[in-house]
Amino acid sequence: MSRRCELTGKGVLTGNNVSHAHNKTRRRFLPNLQRVSLHSDLLNQTVRFRVAASTLRTVDRKGGLDLFLLDADPQRLSSRARALRTRLEKRQASA
Repeated sequence: MSRRCELTGKGVLTGNNVSHAHNKTRRRFLPNLQRVSLHSDLLNQTVRFRVAASTLRTVDRKGGLDLFLLDADPQRLSSRARALRTRLEKRQASA
């Protein structure tokens, strides 16, 4: 399972550990991924995603999962999130 947020595409970053003697060793900065259940109001169902904690704040700020997905860049979304976005667009067009 990749260490990547399914909604924003946030992934692993690399950098250096720098000691007091200024020795540098490579390290990885891992995203704070959580497995969460988010509710879609348009589809009236709950969907499970593996997202970063920062993404949860963004989803809340945008006004919910539906508004976040409809406003998001499709290329950053995972295939599951992209399929859900397509379903939301169809449901919104029919309503």
